[in-house]
Amino acid sequence: MLKKKVPKIDMVQLQENLQRQFSNLDPKDPSLWPALPRYLLCAFIALGVATVLWFVKLSDYEQEWEAEKTTEITLKQDYQKKLLKAVSLDALKKQREQVQQYVIQLEKQLPSKAEMAALLSDINQAGLGRSLQFDLFRPGQIVVRDYYAELPIAVRVTGKYHDMGAFAADIANLSRIVTLNNISIAPAAKDSGSLTMDATARTFRYLDSDEVQAQRKANAKTGGKK
Repeated sequence: MLKKKVPKIDMVQLQENLQRQFSNLDPKDPSLWPALPRYLLCAFIALGVATVLWFVKLSDYEQEWEAEKTTEITLKQDYQKKLLKAVSLDALKKQREQVQQYVIQLEKQLPSKAEMAALLSDINQAGLGRSLQFDLFRPGQIVVRDYYAELPIAVRVTGKYHDMGAFAADIANLSRIVTLNNISIAPAAKDSGSLTMDATARTFRYLDSDEVQAQRKANAKTGGKK
C-alpha cells in the first residue's frame, strides 16, 4: 500500500506571512487590517471588557459580602440577647409574680373612696390619743394620678415633743398609707412648755374602675401630659 505524503509546512514562509500581516498597520482604521490582527484586536478588547466587568461585579459582590457580614453580626447579637431572655424566662416570671403580689399588698393599704372618711377619723384619733390639740385639720384638693388619688391634709397640732414623736409613729403604723411631709416644729405662743407642729399629711386611695376610665380618657385628650 502506498502511504500518503503529509505536506510539509514551510515555517519560514509562514513566519514571513505573519510578519506581513502585522506590518504597516494603520492604528486609525483597524477595519483595513488583515484578518489575524483584526481577530486578535477583537479578542483583546473582549478580554479587557470582560476583565473590567469582572472586577466591577466582584466589587459589588464584596460590598454585598461586607453587608451580609454586618447583618450576621447583628443577628448573632440579637440571638444572644433573645437566648439570655429565654434562659431567664422562668426567673423573670417569678419576679413578675413577686412584683404583682407586692402591688396587691400595697393596694390593700390604699383605702377606697368610701373608706376615706374613716381614715381621716383615724388620723384625728391618733393625735387625740397622744394628748395633742388640733389647731388645724384641713383636707386639701384631691390630686388624681393614673391609678390612685392623693389627698393632702394641712395639720397643726400643739403638745409635748415626745407626744408629737409618738403621734408620727402612730401615723406610720396605720393600716393605710399615710405620710407626714413638710414638718415644721416651733415653740407654742401661749405656753413655753409646749410645741406647735405644722405638717402636711398625705394619704392615698385607689381609683375605682369608673375613675380609672375617666382618667385614661383625660390623659388621651391631653396626650398624657399632666
